Amino acid sequence: MGAVTGQQPGGAVHAARPGRAARVIGDLAELRGPVRGAVELPVRLFWAPDRTFDLDDPVELRWMYENVLREAIRGDELRRWLDGNTLVRLWPTLNLPRGVRRAWESRHAQLRRAT
Repeated sequence: MGAVTGQQPGGAVHAARPGRAARVIGDLAELRGPVRGAVELPVRLFWAPDRTFDLDDPVELRWMYENVLREAIRGDELRRWLDGNTLVRLWPTLNLPRGVRRAWESRHAQLRRAT
């Protein structure tokens, strides 16, 4: 159990941003975060003064997932804020850096199929 970096077998690293590898969880079943209601992300994941997201609003739900996927640096952040089934459902609609998308799709075939 645990997150892995976006490093691939050939040594290539998928970046979330320059100088930082994307973080990917090893098993989507580990992602058991909230799926309804209001949540407030920590400043480390979202820097705006209002860090509250209404997960019942599809736009805010996608926005929160995009931010967590881009900014997470530890597996516990991914496990705390994301839900595996929701991630698969939202995957085709998420606006993500190319490196984040490639890292997750290379690790999880079901995300590649969802696209």
